[in-house]
Amino acid sequence: MTKDEEEEARKIKLQYYQEVCNINLDNYRLHETDHRLRLYIEDIISDVEAHNLYEILAVRRFFMLRDKYVWRPNKVKKFIVFYESLKFSGMKGRQCYKLTPVQVFQFASILGFYQWEEEGGKTVLRRLVRRAILFVPRKFSKTTSSSSLAVSELLFGDANAQAYTAANGYKQAQVCFKEISKIVKQLDPKRRTFKKTREHIEWRENKFGKESFVECLSGGADTKDGLNASLIIFDEYAAAKYVKDHSEGAELLQVLESSSGARDEYLTVIITTASRVVDGPFVLELDIAKKVLSGTYDDDTLFASIFMPDEWETDGDALGDPGVWKKCNPHIGITVKESFYRTMYRQALRDPEKMLEFKTKLLNIFVSAGTKVWISQNLARSLADPGFDIDSLSGRPPAMVSLDLSVSDDLSAVNYMLYSKTLKKFYSWTDYYIPEKTLEEHPNAELYRYWISKGYLKVCPGAVIDGSMIVTDILNRNKKLWILQIGYDSYKSQEIVNSLGAAIACNGWDPEKILKAVPQTFGAFTSPVETFEMAAKKKPAGIVLADNPITFWMFGNAYLEEDRMENKKPVKRKANAKIDGVIVNLMSMWLFNNYVW
Repeated sequence: MTKDEEEEARKIKLQYYQEVCNINLDNYRLHETDHRLRLYIEDIISDVEAHNLYEILAVRRFFMLRDKYVWRPNKVKKFIVFYESLKFSGMKGRQCYKLTPVQVFQFASILGFYQWEEEGGKTVLRRLVRRAILFVPRKFSKTTSSSSLAVSELLFGDANAQAYTAANGYKQAQVCFKEISKIVKQLDPKRRTFKKTREHIEWRENKFGKESFVECLSGGADTKDGLNASLIIFDEYAAAKYVKDHSEGAELLQVLESSSGARDEYLTVIITTASRVVDGPFVLELDIAKKVLSGTYDDDTLFASIFMPDEWETDGDALGDPGVWKKCNPHIGITVKESFYRTMYRQALRDPEKMLEFKTKLLNIFVSAGTKVWISQNLARSLADPGFDIDSLSGRPPAMVSLDLSVSDDLSAVNYMLYSKTLKKFYSWTDYYIPEKTLEEHPNAELYRYWISKGYLKVCPGAVIDGSMIVTDILNRNKKLWILQIGYDSYKSQEIVNSLGAAIACNGWDPEKILKAVPQTFGAFTSPVETFEMAAKKKPAGIVLADNPITFWMFGNAYLEEDRMENKKPVKRKANAKIDGVIVNLMSMWLFNNYVW
């Protein structure tokens, strides 16, 4: 997404937000349904940045439907009372839960609207919504709360109601069904009213004439004919995929929905979180839902609740913003702790595989599993010159220095980069440091010991990186080089930066001119990435690397990730992989690109 596109998208969101703000809430007597309905809408009005475009569009559409159809608050109130009387699973055992404001809005939007329909020469009121999409992240309580709809259908639906919990696989379909089964067990502990199996719950013979049942189904539609579904709950539809133009999940859903034609008020509820299946059947469903919310498509029978970042927040530094987390999951602090998101994000920064999981399951962003290989080990190795020795240089050529220091006990890297105007080439030398204690248990210990024996890796005494050792090395190098600036990551290097600042000041120089915090954002890395790539891939190459296998290994660990604005930054695929040497090279490039000569 370009800056112009982002500006336009923000403008459109603001326009819809203003429409919602201009609605006179008093005219709709929301409190007669439930006070939480108004609380939810007022929360959106109070802070546009805390809610995504589609949440705002859903509220806007709610009032458009209120103006167009019959609103039956008692239907919503009865369901809320019923829901809050049920006992759901929880960390402290099964207990009753109050609906949150957003859940009240969701259930009210599904159950509260009615329209007049012609039937047998007369008009009757029928529920409007026939299809609901709840596209929410993991830990939203979507599956648990949706089970209440199936229990309601079993108890209060048609005399021969058929409620189905379905999913692509049996195990997932069982998640919702097991919750339903446990609720029914509490309602009928002696099993006098209902018969249950692992996949089926039905009424026993009774004086009410009830023949309703709930059943669990999974992918594979060929044996599912002869159904008469009144309620379908399809769990994790976003994981459905096409295999040779065939999707068992999609076929199951189609068979179930096509069986609902005889029902007066059938309902399909799709509850799902994003996945890595970017070309599955749900992607089209989601696109249609977005267009219905925006008014591009006209379908008043569809309700969609979409929780995800705004499109300009789906990559880069926005992923670490707690405000974006809450925008994706309004149940943070209720069904999931913010500290859990923080922990998962920190792990994701170190492991691209976990970043994919963080994006899909906690932020509800569809992503493919692939990442772009950037500079291969072979290419990095081809840039090496065994004759390049930074300690043999004379004449104090100008240089940039960059630090990437471990916050724990792992590898740290210090890069020295020079540029030859005569040869039009960069020359890069990287020193690597590791604490002695780390070698005892680290998964890469054997490899590290080999590098130490060959002089490629320096050992710091003790359990942590020795900052004074690095400061001494930099000051000694300054006797051979004219160090223009020293770049650092402000979040990880403060102690050593303070030591360097003191040493620089003692030599009569200005620390503020020499020490530079290098931004670690995608936007800041884009230019250095492009500069380095151009230098590495042109013929002849425009950069020379020191002959150090650690550097080649790290480039092989680095994969290029792009955000929606096409900003680029290297990431690592595995948790025990290291790319510190790559990062410091790019930080030095950043210093050159931003230095005022």
